[in-house]
Amino acid sequence: MKKASNNSVIAPAQRVSEVKEYYFSSKLKEIAALNAQGADIISLGVGGPDCPPHDEVIATLCSEASKPGAHGYQPYVGLPSLREAYCEWYKQWYGVELDPVNEVLPLIGSKEGILHTTLAFVNPGDGVLVPNPGYPTYTSVSRLAGARIHYYDLTEENGWEPDMAQLEQMPLDGIKLMWVNYPHMPTGKTASMALFERLIDFGRRHGIVIVNDNPYSFILNDKPLSILQVEGARDIAIEMNSLSKSHNMPGWRMGMVASNATFINWILKVKSNVDSGQYKPMMLAAVRALQSDGEWYKSVNATYAPRRAAAEELMRTLGCHFDPAQRGLFVWGRIPDGELSSEAFAQRVLDEARVFIVPGFIFGSNGERYVRVSLCAREEVIKEATRRCEKMNNVV
Repeated sequence: MKKASNNSVIAPAQRVSEVKEYYFSSKLKEIAALNAQGADIISLGVGGPDCPPHDEVIATLCSEASKPGAHGYQPYVGLPSLREAYCEWYKQWYGVELDPVNEVLPLIGSKEGILHTTLAFVNPGDGVLVPNPGYPTYTSVSRLAGARIHYYDLTEENGWEPDMAQLEQMPLDGIKLMWVNYPHMPTGKTASMALFERLIDFGRRHGIVIVNDNPYSFILNDKPLSILQVEGARDIAIEMNSLSKSHNMPGWRMGMVASNATFINWILKVKSNVDSGQYKPMMLAAVRALQSDGEWYKSVNATYAPRRAAAEELMRTLGCHFDPAQRGLFVWGRIPDGELSSEAFAQRVLDEARVFIVPGFIFGSNGERYVRVSLCAREEVIKEATRRCEKMNNVV
């Protein structure tokens, strides 16, 4: 007897059609395929630190992982010692005092925290303010949550800061969250306390929660700042932070969120239904990382400083203009006027020089005339990229 065919079509959830595969996910697959064919691409794309954590952090992980009782489920709120270490870190480096019981929550990475925070505050149809240019995950997660996205402009002419007058003219009814990110990715702009004060005032007057994503404040930056340093900020603000960049631990997925007890509890309600806590030895190793003294941060930046100089030389070779005051893991540069677009320019560098740099359009329309170079490659690799680009046809 012939089996009847099933002609029904399986369709994904509508939210899947609202987002694309993450740019780096698809582009790095393309580069891997080229390398498999012998292309030998130099990748200066992703901002993933390539150096290891402190030796004692690794030793703590190994030692704790060998203990028989280390492998079970852990508290959704993380170990008390980890929460306390995050609070001590904030007190020492930012001058911010947090209650380890209810004002800080460990996260399996701050990127994941963007989703938790959005789901905790945003109903379908609610509005979210997203920077242009900015981290693409703010947009994609907002779309997954069914939010209305309102982009606010960041421009070189305005120093990559929000135009507060423009913000006041936006349709603010129904806006629940505003994403900010200083030191800013991709532009490297640092914040000032005056900017943070203006943002807190804006959020308080309009009932908009200001979320500062703050993973870059220790990288080539002499004065780490937190938005929670503003008086009364935690009443209306949330800050996320991470050990990925500051402690060379990107694959460990060690992040945190800090705010008032009510906001933290709302985020915990989401988080506790999504994950099952973090690995105990990793949390204990993170405690050791957070206890690092100033010499650790000096050593990290002693690695990045010559890389920064090499990346600036690469930008000059490509004819790109950049601001030497940038901070963080990238150099952000404006492409020559004669180039068609950032995408076409980056593709030409890839095709002709076998060097992958990131076109700025992926961060928003205001990034269209820019490209980004990562410092997460050895100095000699960045210099080799420069030598390759010198040989490109028609380099300005």
